[in-house]
Amino acid sequence: MELLKTDLIKSDPSYYKAGKNPQLVELGEYYYLTIKGQSSPEDTLFLNALQTIYPVAYGIKFLCKAEDNDFTVPKMECYWYVNGGQEVQKLFRQTPRDEWMWQIKIRMPDFVEHDHFFRAVHNARQRKPYQTNFDDVKFELVREGLCAQILHIGSYEDEAPNIDLLHQFIEEQNCQISGYHKEIYLSDPRRTAPEKLKTIIRYQISPK
Repeated sequence: MELLKTDLIKSDPSYYKAGKNPQLVELGEYYYLTIKGQSSPEDTLFLNALQTIYPVAYGIKFLCKAEDNDFTVPKMECYWYVNGGQEVQKLFRQTPRDEWMWQIKIRMPDFVEHDHFFRAVHNARQRKPYQTNFDDVKFELVREGLCAQILHIGSYEDEAPNIDLLHQFIEEQNCQISGYHKEIYLSDPRRTAPEKLKTIIRYQISPK
């Protein structure tokens, strides 16, 4: 009998859905694979981070599959921010791109444990000894809590109007941004035309 494969998009749709108008959403606590750095998104440092975190994600998937707990590797997410306090985070788009800080995140299903993570990192290091930054990948528990979000359809370079709309909405809710600018990439840019890309833009917020 074929075993069911966990797909978080189907099992937790509230996390992976957003509308074209700003909205509030209350989210829970989740484990993520993460890796962080500073560079523009087109820089080799960022691209190398992708080539580091994904072997670990798929390594965990195959370990879980061997335990009859197969899952679809979830959509990539990323925090984008700049050095400084929370009051400067809205200005990150005006900062030179090579000064952008980022943290790539891949959410893991609830049944993934630290042991899966450590074994997957070990196996990835054995398979790719030339890849030297596997120690930069972390397995972290993050509470999302109250968030504001919007669905952006189109090129990443054309996000500004929706970001401004979302910031205005947060102000109207008498709230303030308490987390970094997060993007969840629902579309694969290698297979999707720029004008059809779907990206959730999300901020953790708190009452003023």
